[in-house]
Amino acid sequence: MEYTPPPLFKQGASARAKMLIFALIALGLLMADSHLKALAVVRQAVGVALYPLQVVAMLPRDAFFATTDYFSSLASLKVENARMKEQQVLNAQQLQQSQILLAENAHLRKLLAASERLTLKSVMSEILYDARDPFSRKVIIDRGSSHGIAAGQPVIDDLGVVGQVTRVFPFTAEVTLLTDKDHAIPVQVLRSGVRSVAYGRGQSNVLELRFMASNADIQKGDVLLTSGIDGVYPSGLAVATVASVDTKTSDAFARILCQPSAGVSRHRQLLVLLAEAKDLPPPPPEANPQTEPRKRRKDQETP
Repeated sequence: MEYTPPPLFKQGASARAKMLIFALIALGLLMADSHLKALAVVRQAVGVALYPLQVVAMLPRDAFFATTDYFSSLASLKVENARMKEQQVLNAQQLQQSQILLAENAHLRKLLAASERLTLKSVMSEILYDARDPFSRKVIIDRGSSHGIAAGQPVIDDLGVVGQVTRVFPFTAEVTLLTDKDHAIPVQVLRSGVRSVAYGRGQSNVLELRFMASNADIQKGDVLLTSGIDGVYPSGLAVATVASVDTKTSDAFARILCQPSAGVSRHRQLLVLLAEAKDLPPPPPEANPQTEPRKRRKDQETP
């Protein structure tokens, strides 16, 4: 059955007629806009009017993307910063040893080639906390015997020598700093080549060159490097800078104070050099008191 409203309720054109009319209007507008560009101003006006609505509608999406980018950028920056710090500390040994290479090149120009230098293995570590003893200068690092750490190994950072491993545990180790009152390290002046021993002074955070003559060729600002004669620290590592030289003392020795080069108080990353102890040369054979006179007598009889 066909349900159609009574003629009394029929108003206006039919739906098909309306669709045809609007289709013709749309086609006319398209033709006018494509040929005459008549609707460009209208389009711009509509775009300006709708722009605030578009901005408001895009706020949740922009906020989500901004938050995601912020946290991802922050995480990537932290990773990159940690990687750069580790790389900086890893390059500390080569950068510091280049100073002694330059000094040797200036003093030994007749050499045709530089001697090869041993590259030591190293382990990256981080300072956990300071030792509990208030009268010592020691720190605890997060590497131990399970990571190849052994007592006596030198510890450096990107600026210079930090200290030496003194006690080792399975997962941690104790490092005695250069400024500890019981610590001493053989050093050499980069400018003049004078050798000495730098001693720590405890809480004063400075080093002292003891038993140096008043006329020793050491000046304020001189750089001290490891001499390597102790067999513990590789030669050419930065140790300290001479801060003051006082030759007007009551005794025959000068009072020389130095500022350590290492920056333990500024960062926490350290590098432990896995230096192997070098074999000491065998001691000379002891003379036998019973055979020595017989040997001398035999030498005298021989023409």
